Amino acid sequence: MINVGILGYGTVGSGVFDILRGNEKLIAERAGEEISVKHVLDLRDFPGNPVESVLTHDFKDIETDGEVQIVVETMGGLHPAYEFVKACLEQGKSVCTSNKALVADFGPELIQIAKDRNASFLFEASVGGGIPIIRPLQSSLSPDDILEISGILNGTTNYILTEMREKGADFDSVLKDAQALGYAEADPTADVEGHDACRKIAILTSLAYGKNVDFHEIYTEGITKITDRDIAYADKMGGKVKICGSSKKVGERVSAMVAPVIIYPDNPLYSVDGVFNAILVKGNMVGDVMFYGQGAGKLATASAVVSDVMEAGKNIGTGVPVQWTAERLSLVPLKESKSRFFVRMAGTKDENEGKVQDAFGEVEAVDAGFSDEYAFVTGEMSEAAYEEAVQAVGAVINKIRIS
Repeated sequence: MINVGILGYGTVGSGVFDILRGNEKLIAERAGEEISVKHVLDLRDFPGNPVESVLTHDFKDIETDGEVQIVVETMGGLHPAYEFVKACLEQGKSVCTSNKALVADFGPELIQIAKDRNASFLFEASVGGGIPIIRPLQSSLSPDDILEISGILNGTTNYILTEMREKGADFDSVLKDAQALGYAEADPTADVEGHDACRKIAILTSLAYGKNVDFHEIYTEGITKITDRDIAYADKMGGKVKICGSSKKVGERVSAMVAPVIIYPDNPLYSVDGVFNAILVKGNMVGDVMFYGQGAGKLATASAVVSDVMEAGKNIGTGVPVQWTAERLSLVPLKESKSRFFVRMAGTKDENEGKVQDAFGEVEAVDAGFSDEYAFVTGEMSEAAYEEAVQAVGAVINKIRIS
């Protein structure tokens, strides 16, 4: 029998508990051994809940119990999650987590500790919730040189942009609706400013290339500046506005970014709407492979955690190898990144057309019926060249990169 300790009995932690109990026989058959929950750590009490029989308020009960071989961390946040996870790994216990902040900040260190103790540090649920992507990157796609990863990595922002497009609503009103429906947190900053997606693309990029990407170094732009007019222009162009996390191999370096982009129907991510997420991986041999599904939710995320528990259980005493070292991956500076840009300027076409052509060269004008502004699409240019051109024309209302 394999004994498990769970840190945190919130949404995901309770889901892990329910799955390990509810699918006990199935899991035992597929894992090759019975997996049982011995302790669940939480500061709260749960009168009448089945978890009462294994509930503890003291982390030491899990850390020092030699019979606990696998620990599930679903507390969230960095502290004390980091200290608890590190302590468990140093005891030779494998750890499975859904905590993207923990993985993005401390992934290489925790992976190395696990390796040194012949244990596993696994985090399938940290990026796509129930969408399998971590293990495929490490195994199924391991023969390939990964050329590009791009994805809709946050269901909240994808829902907001979808509703803005379908209902013609503004950002603030759709955000309030999303909060009322439980799709957005009371403080939605991590989602709408792109920080959540940034951590996820940093994890995926680190795994794809085996070297560490500090998410603080990735240019990140949220959706708070996207207006109903931006959506209308994109629709006129035959595209949709999506916020994507992306990383692309450029020689020996990688260009990484999180930002709103306009994508067209030939992009597989175009049809990913609502709360759904999708991750598109391009390998030099396999070509394009897309992983799609709901990126959150109690049982979907918990199912991914339990799959890690089963994998760790099959590798007790040896550990599951994860290719991600502390060596820094060299990123392309933002100013060197290239894109086409959709640009909106205050003022009429007659007022702007000449100076835009002088600054940007040939552009493609876009008319969505707004007489008080001039919009256009540039040719491919670097971020530095774009900024230089903007300085020459001024009066830019907004810009969106084109995928």
